[in-house]
Amino acid sequence: MSVTISNNKAKLDIDFIHGFLTNSYWAKGRTKEEVIITIQNCLNFGVYLDDKQIGFARILTDSVVFGYLMDVFIIQEHRGKGYAKLLVKNITEHPDLQQIKRWMLITKDAHTLYQQFGFNEVENPTRIMEKLVKISK
Repeated sequence: MSVTISNNKAKLDIDFIHGFLTNSYWAKGRTKEEVIITIQNCLNFGVYLDDKQIGFARILTDSVVFGYLMDVFIIQEHRGKGYAKLLVKNITEHPDLQQIKRWMLITKDAHTLYQQFGFNEVENPTRIMEKLVKISK
């Protein structure tokens, strides 16, 4: 079996990505249109096993100051095989992302994965602010 990671948007399986995300704890109910818009506006990475997509991640970034890693997943049947680690390694070593001074992400349960790549808990969480907006449809 051959594993590849690509940031070619044309290769992404939008239905696959949407199917996973809309059922995840962090993107439950995200529409396909919303997934398409997020992909259009980010640097994306697909994980492929023998050319079939098994994972995904995207980075919202200005390529210099800030990078926000999100929507990272490997489908259940392929977890525990090192694919997530390979994905994050590929992202953090990507040539277009080497100038980023501050990376951020939010995770509920994958701290040990990200710590291997230098991510740590926020030193002063009281400085971080957020605004959550509920959009009625």
